[in-house]
Amino acid sequence: MPREGYYRASPRLKDSVVFVLFEETGKFLAGRILSEADSSLQVELDSGKRVKVKSANALLKFEKPAPAEFIAAGQRLIEEIDLDLAWEFASDEEFGFAELARDYFSADASKPASAEQQAAALFRLYDAPHYFRRAGKGRFKKAPPEILQQALAAIKKKKQITAQIAAWAEELGQGQCPAPIRDQLYKILFKPDKNSAEYKAVVDASRATHTAPLDLLQKAGAIASPYQFHWKRFLFENFPKGTRFPELQAPPIKDELPLAEVRAFSIDDSSTTEIDDALSVQGLGSGVITLGVHIAAPGLAVLPGSPIDAVGRARMSTVYMPGYKLTMLPDDVVQAYTLQEGRNCPALSLYLTMDEATLEVKQTVTRLEQVPIVSNLRHDQLDTTFTEAFFEAAQSAPRADVQWGVELTFMHRLARHLKAQREIVRGKPENFNRPDYNFKLDNPTGGEPQGIETVSISTRQRGSPLDLIVAEAMILANSTWGQWLAEHGVPGIYRSQASMAPGVKVRMGTKALPHAGMGVKSYVWATSPLRRYTDLVNQWQIIACVKHGRSAALVAPFKPKDADLFSVISCFDAAYSAYNGFQSGIERYWTLKYLEQNGITELTATSFKDNLVRADTLPLVLGAMGAQGLPRGAHVRVKLGEIDEITLDVFGTVIERLDTEAEAASSAAQADDSDDGEDDLAAGPISIAVDISEPQADAEAAPAAAG
Repeated sequence: MPREGYYRASPRLKDSVVFVLFEETGKFLAGRILSEADSSLQVELDSGKRVKVKSANALLKFEKPAPAEFIAAGQRLIEEIDLDLAWEFASDEEFGFAELARDYFSADASKPASAEQQAAALFRLYDAPHYFRRAGKGRFKKAPPEILQQALAAIKKKKQITAQIAAWAEELGQGQCPAPIRDQLYKILFKPDKNSAEYKAVVDASRATHTAPLDLLQKAGAIASPYQFHWKRFLFENFPKGTRFPELQAPPIKDELPLAEVRAFSIDDSSTTEIDDALSVQGLGSGVITLGVHIAAPGLAVLPGSPIDAVGRARMSTVYMPGYKLTMLPDDVVQAYTLQEGRNCPALSLYLTMDEATLEVKQTVTRLEQVPIVSNLRHDQLDTTFTEAFFEAAQSAPRADVQWGVELTFMHRLARHLKAQREIVRGKPENFNRPDYNFKLDNPTGGEPQGIETVSISTRQRGSPLDLIVAEAMILANSTWGQWLAEHGVPGIYRSQASMAPGVKVRMGTKALPHAGMGVKSYVWATSPLRRYTDLVNQWQIIACVKHGRSAALVAPFKPKDADLFSVISCFDAAYSAYNGFQSGIERYWTLKYLEQNGITELTATSFKDNLVRADTLPLVLGAMGAQGLPRGAHVRVKLGEIDEITLDVFGTVIERLDTEAEAASSAAQADDSDDGEDDLAAGPISIAVDISEPQADAEAAPAAAG
């Protein structure tokens, strides 16, 4: 029995022109039949192209009008078909388009609808899958009532969303930011859901106004302040659940620890609350000196898998920034284990016995004990006292009248000796010609900065005597413990560098490999367990060695080739890089703020790469017109252009050369020695580009080692 709407060729085919409507790859086409076989037709389209059409795809034959006019007539008739009405009286069984056309258009049920009306019914049914499901070529079945209602509700919702997108886009184009878009600002910019209405509105407005998304949002008032933009972006990317700690209590240390017979002191900045490390010296003047390096021991109480461990592992490190910090552990927990003066504090201690004259280390011992912390010394209060001149004079006449003067004099001598030994292994000296910069905000409340505080920037020369003392003591402890773990067959988290050749980076791993940049056989981070999760992990491993000796490999929390240990390394590396990047970026923000607050429009700088220059007295790297082609180390005066606090961008122009070629060469040589071949770009301008395409279905410096 022939299908509805289709009839076999008749003798008239030879004497008259017959056309056919057929489906091809989801489209309806029509053309003149040239010939017909049992399974296919040869059809000529209006374009003159001839195609072979399967008989199953041929849906309707007609003699007039011409194909293009016929399809146009069917498209016009579509509007006369009310889908709700058609669905109401359509058969509950499978039906053909011609049947629906007859029932809908013909007053006489015995008469078929016209070819144009049949085509209109076909087109309408085909384009309404929510009302009628396809059951074959030209065959349909109406959707169940509940499915239809769901589909219609979805269509209505989509129309509402489309209208909402258009309204939001118009508001953005007029310089106003709708609240939902403001609430989704950071998600739109940095982790967009391209199917969200908020994102689509920004894309549409950006295209309509020919404005970059960030500029568009900024002009619309979506960004409350540049500082909040950087801060909230950081929180969005790294602390999506907020920065508050859960309610936790520091567990007590249950070990019975002996009291050490030492007088220990720490050296930190005044802002430091997580005091991880302290030092002691015994036996001065006896010919045999015992140096003690004492590290806070949270690892005795905070155990792997505990709630506090989970918090530390989630954060991985303390986040530092001018005027504020996010600690790795809750303050109550930190204060329970910090090396606070006036207390006997649980500590992991490394004792190194050495010859007082030659400083040769004769013996090392690691102990778990309580250490009397006598003083918490502060860099910013003592750097002007303990200078190179002070120690030069004290070598011949020790200053017993200055607190800790005798001990620090010996430790300065030891630190210089240790540094010289490492430099022999490194193959060249460590020079710190560039200063460290300290940022201080006028923020009486001490809470989160708002970005409008007055900022002051001071310098502290890298490698100052107190820096050197602490750094060398921590390097000595970290390298000694690194070797000790390896001797016990206990894995740790190591930092290694195969060589100091350009491009050879510092890597983290579980094997005790050399660190060429440090000039040591192996190097772990184990001296800051309150501030870095890697140090806490290494402390657990060291504690196992102290308690169990050669059997430690069997009972240590992390075993050789432990997948969990590699996971810690991977997560720490990612978090630490993100935190350091944010710190550099926010310091750049405050540097630019310092320029604005002090009306600085010109500064002196040194060229070092391409068209980049480094400010001489501020932590700022910027591009400068006229610097291209200058030799590395050239000293210039730069006029500053406009500052953009959102992108952290500022550009300058070289207006004067301040040195000779010879002086520039000397400056470049010093910079090369200081930087070890690395250029610190100090978090240059950030790039924020929103993808508006349619959605598809370590080099290590010694002071840093102490931290």
